[in-house]
Amino acid sequence: MHQYLPAIGFSKLNKDALEEIVNEVILRPDYQESAIDLEGNQFVELRYMVADNVGLVLRGIYNENDEFILDYYYPTFFGSIVSIKNDVEVIKQTDKDNYYVMCDEIRLGVNLIFQLQNMGEFLRHNISNGKSADKEIMLAALSTEGKILLPVHDNEKSRIKEKLNNQKRINLVEQAREGNEEALESLTMDEIDLYQRISRRVTREDILSVVTTFFMPYGIENDKYEILGNILDVKYVVNHLTMEELVLLTVDSNDVILEVCINKNNLFGEPAIGRRFKGIIWLQGTVDFS
Repeated sequence: MHQYLPAIGFSKLNKDALEEIVNEVILRPDYQESAIDLEGNQFVELRYMVADNVGLVLRGIYNENDEFILDYYYPTFFGSIVSIKNDVEVIKQTDKDNYYVMCDEIRLGVNLIFQLQNMGEFLRHNISNGKSADKEIMLAALSTEGKILLPVHDNEKSRIKEKLNNQKRINLVEQAREGNEEALESLTMDEIDLYQRISRRVTREDILSVVTTFFMPYGIENDKYEILGNILDVKYVVNHLTMEELVLLTVDSNDVILEVCINKNNLFGEPAIGRRFKGIIWLQGTVDFS
């Protein structure tokens, strides 16, 4: 079974119960769409929602007898907030009919890779090279382990200063990529200065009071990340099949806003606006290809 099923409220699901749910989705999906991929193959997606924007996705084909043949399924959570606007490249997974999205997000310092949720829309637009410019992206993630941390004490003045410094760094990175040697030298000096300041602080402070937020790859899978970010909103929903309570968090991590769904039983601590979320996530997203 999929390792992220507990994130959407299926923590006690056995194989027989899962088969029953899959059959129910095939018979009575909440949403269905189909398309033809770039190689001329049929693609069908069925969705069944167990809570607000939370559910199961089945992908496969219909045979000549109009029977749905399941290829694979996965749990999902659809975001409702535009997280970033960037150029994207859609890449097909080698072992199954699934697509990843990659974009270069300067604020994170890494190539952001996530599973594409609106695969049908992408196929219908027939984007042969997979590349699209300046697209709005709504990021959402599932998590099976997370904890709530207290916020770091600051004030409005320090927050404004931090945002200005972040914007300055982004501008310098863009200039350095264009070959500006002065920008590259300035970035190098800033990194040295930052390293020295952190080295001094960690001798007398906890590392999570020095590092207030981060967004970094986790493990060998390219769509898994570990994040630390400020909680902007908290919402509780219930899986109507299992009655397990889920927590939907809106998190600001490295100035990128994303939504996270986690089973309340897997979240250590009491979430609240202003506190921080630290956890491992499986990143998904919807791209506006229109």
